[in-house]
Amino acid sequence: MPKFAANLTMLFNEVPFLDRFEKAAQAGFDAVEFLFPYPFPAAEIKSRLEANKLTLVLHNLPAGNWDGGERGIAVLPDRVDEFKTGVAQAITYATALGVKQINCLAGKAPAGVPADTLRQTFVSNLKYAAAELKKAGIRLLIEPINSFDIPGFYLTGTSQALSILDEVGSDNLLVQYDIYHMQRMEGELASTLTKNLARIGHVQLADNPGRNEPGTGEINYDFLFAHLDKIGYSGSIGCEYKPATNTEAGLGWFKRARAA
Repeated sequence: MPKFAANLTMLFNEVPFLDRFEKAAQAGFDAVEFLFPYPFPAAEIKSRLEANKLTLVLHNLPAGNWDGGERGIAVLPDRVDEFKTGVAQAITYATALGVKQINCLAGKAPAGVPADTLRQTFVSNLKYAAAELKKAGIRLLIEPINSFDIPGFYLTGTSQALSILDEVGSDNLLVQYDIYHMQRMEGELASTLTKNLARIGHVQLADNPGRNEPGTGEINYDFLFAHLDKIGYSGSIGCEYKPATNTEAGLGWFKRARAA
């Protein structure tokens, strides 16, 4: 049976963030993930994890002005110093919280910057981050995101991500494979997971269309869960979806998957 991690940025958002840990545990999750820990003291998050017997499996590097619409800074040539500062901050939090992998959001490609400059900046930043995180025993991930939800996002497909992994050349850099994003961009979910399993560090889910819970759209999640077991995926699956009504009402899929 797959191991599931509740994405607290998306789930249980009817309550304040720090109260979502208890909600996740009550719903039957034993692991969580979220976008960013940085608005809160690490000690406060750690106490919520421990009180609810939860493992934190993933958070992201700082990603710029999120509320202002930024979705990462790793491709921005004029933000390299900020990126490096964010790596240090992420390591501090991840070490305190026991997190073993951190995702790097590439960001939106700015107008007027040559494509080779964007790639060189991204690769250079990833080389730096992968090396720094490796010293701390933390893996670095990069995530392709569909260009419909985030127009202009730099990293949009599996093959592009793999070519960047090749260029970076670090054994501490893997792909975060989001089933929803890749269904929208390229399909071929099962074969892509099988072919690239050794280079995939984390999987996330949501159904399509709508980015709601499994069972609300076109993706055959019963098949994919069994397929991930069959091919030997041993990591967690992050539940990064928008509940169609509320989280508790939409957890039938989770109960069925755990019972399978």
